[in-house]
Amino acid sequence: MRPDQAPETKIFKVSEAGDRLDRYLAGACPDLSRSHIQKLIESGRVTVNSFPQRPALKLKAGDVVSLTIPPPEPVILVPEDIPFRVVYEDSDVVIIDKPAGLTVHPAPGHAQHTLVNALLNRYPDLETFGSSLRPGIVHRLDKDTSGLIVVARNEKARQYLINQFKLRQVKKGYRVLVRGRLAPERGAIEAPVGRDPSNRKRMAVVSSGREARTAYRVLKYVDGYTYLEVRIETGRTHQIRVHFAAIGHPVAGDTVYGVKHHLLKRQFLHAYHLELRLPCDGREHTFSCDLPPDLQGVLKTLRVTNK
Repeated sequence: MRPDQAPETKIFKVSEAGDRLDRYLAGACPDLSRSHIQKLIESGRVTVNSFPQRPALKLKAGDVVSLTIPPPEPVILVPEDIPFRVVYEDSDVVIIDKPAGLTVHPAPGHAQHTLVNALLNRYPDLETFGSSLRPGIVHRLDKDTSGLIVVARNEKARQYLINQFKLRQVKKGYRVLVRGRLAPERGAIEAPVGRDPSNRKRMAVVSSGREARTAYRVLKYVDGYTYLEVRIETGRTHQIRVHFAAIGHPVAGDTVYGVKHHLLKRQFLHAYHLELRLPCDGREHTFSCDLPPDLQGVLKTLRVTNK
């Protein structure tokens, strides 16, 4: 963020009466959380007809609502001693088995306790190149998805990896548990993925979205669920979760696109397989990592209850 960045002001004219001010702004500004909106109202950054108001104010048709959003606080990256397992490393790249619960990179409002903070503690030279908030990061996994992620250790390697992802030459495999009995046992889901027009914090299958293809193979059926090997040929945000939810088989434990599972504290989604060319020799290499203990435990329990 530039130090001279100005606040952003948005102005809305209410067309229908009856909505609370905070609810109205939550619908008009889906990228802002309800709690953030309430703080802006309470700090006087929201006016109705030029006067500050309470969050519970009932709006009338014709009211003019003005919202001023201050610029985000600058994010300062701090190295942190967060453990992670290295699957492979050389002078150009490091491949990590990311634990579930760890966000990949910082963002305004979440500057600490990310994989980037952990990487900077072990590889301080990462701070010298690439994005200021994503040094070395060329792809990502969701916070609650575990598994393999590759990180560049210099700018030449970063561009080399970015080019492979752009050309769809990197092969990524996942282990996934979905609800219900999925058939046929081999198949592919081809449906465009984009922002959900009714909730901008979610993704959805929408005609205006970007091309997305997810191939799968059934490994076994277990107690009302299907355990899958999944390969994605495109890397859209939440692609696997959105695609399987769209066909009625949401990922087990996914509370955003599905429902909770009593055995899971996160979605059953693990990036177990990665194939890519390394900058050191230009040859294709294959890496894999085991299913973490929490997901192994779920499969074991389901197999037992299925007998």
